[in-house]
Amino acid sequence: MKLLLTFSSLAIFCCAIFPSQNDELAKSIERGKMVYSENCITCHMGTGEGVTATFPPLAKSDYLMQTPENAIKAIKFGLAGKIKVNGVEYDNMMPNPGLGNDEIADVMNYIMNSWGNSSDKKIITEKVVDAVKEE
Repeated sequence: MKLLLTFSSLAIFCCAIFPSQNDELAKSIERGKMVYSENCITCHMGTGEGVTATFPPLAKSDYLMQTPENAIKAIKFGLAGKIKVNGVEYDNMMPNPGLGNDEIADVMNYIMNSWGNSSDKKIITEKVVDAVKEE
């Protein structure tokens, strides 16, 4: 009994001290929702559906989910020129919103886990964003 109590206490302590990736992802998603509301919602809409042929959708977006590096690059440096999202071509400009790498990671985690998108619990970190360079 004493061993079980000790083991249980240790497990609870470790969970409190070393949060799981799911906890970190959940916190990042929550912060990303705020970043999205302040910077992205005007064009991409509250539902992530965008505006057909003008602003690409983020909801169920093949561009976002298949090439998250390109989405990070677009947020980090802005985007100009043609892209194809879910079979529809978009040729508009997205200005650099001036976000920090931490905010970019958070908003990526939010959009990759909202509106039918699922990142399979993979987290985009500030380090991942920092590694994306402008060509």
